[in-house]
Amino acid sequence: MRLSFALALFAGLLLFSSCTEKDQIGKTDGRVVATTGMIADVARKISGDKVEVVNLIGEGIDPHTFQPGASAVTDIQKAGLVLYNGLFLEGKMGSILEKRRERGHNTVAVAEGLGIDLIESEDHPDPHLWMDVSLWNKVAGKIVGELEAIAPDHANQFKENFLIYQKELAALDQYARDTFATIPAEQRVLVTAHDAFSYLGKAYGIEVRGLMGISTDSEAGSKDINDLTDYLVSKKIPAIFIESSVSEKDVKAVIEGAAQQGHTVKIGGELFSDAMGQPGTYEGTYIGMMDHNITTIVNALGGSAPAGGFQNNFSQ
Repeated sequence: MRLSFALALFAGLLLFSSCTEKDQIGKTDGRVVATTGMIADVARKISGDKVEVVNLIGEGIDPHTFQPGASAVTDIQKAGLVLYNGLFLEGKMGSILEKRRERGHNTVAVAEGLGIDLIESEDHPDPHLWMDVSLWNKVAGKIVGELEAIAPDHANQFKENFLIYQKELAALDQYARDTFATIPAEQRVLVTAHDAFSYLGKAYGIEVRGLMGISTDSEAGSKDINDLTDYLVSKKIPAIFIESSVSEKDVKAVIEGAAQQGHTVKIGGELFSDAMGQPGTYEGTYIGMMDHNITTIVNALGGSAPAGGFQNNFSQ
């Protein structure tokens, strides 16, 4: 009898614990949580002041290796909607996001299910869709639908905001195409710390080389450094670029290796790859981030970007 009572009590506690956990997770605070700054910026542009948007992975932080603390996990659990990139970008956080989605809570991978041709790299698709502005426009279209679903009373406002933003993105895409076209054909090679720019290269006709693969989870080996150094020397590539969220160490090793072979390679500038610039600045927006990247790359590789870049040459 005692054994039966103990088993019944244990089962009851398990049931209570399970129900309590579900109740806690079910109590959302109505906020939208976005994993990356690029996703958060789109959500804010579309929602305006109608929805509070929280960005988990901030300036200069690599989403491939980001490990959420207790506060970030709480934000995810309580959110009314979680927007994440998917395609294995949020490597360390992937299991938390998947568990939330499996429980039936609003958790959406904005870069997945778009019906587009993804670039295959290593053992999974390249997740860096935002490097092609036209693809990011499609992502924005998916985000507006998710916002309408959780706040239907503001759907018309979201649609209006999206149409305005869509025009800005289309203009930025055209700016990229026109500006990259000014780089001499033999110098259209973009060399960076890791392979985050393949969609940019495919969209705008630039060959892309990265020291590391699409993830920064492991460092480049000596063979990677030597092979890239030899490539830069043989092709007489004038510049290599550092990234705001990736260590400069391996890039400097390539520059030193090229110098030993009698070829000077300069740092063409710092690019924003997996994270945007400082919040509150122009570069802290998706459009500002891409404007900075496009203009910096074009000028460093011998092209001609207009003074002030896209920011000073676009009018609605």
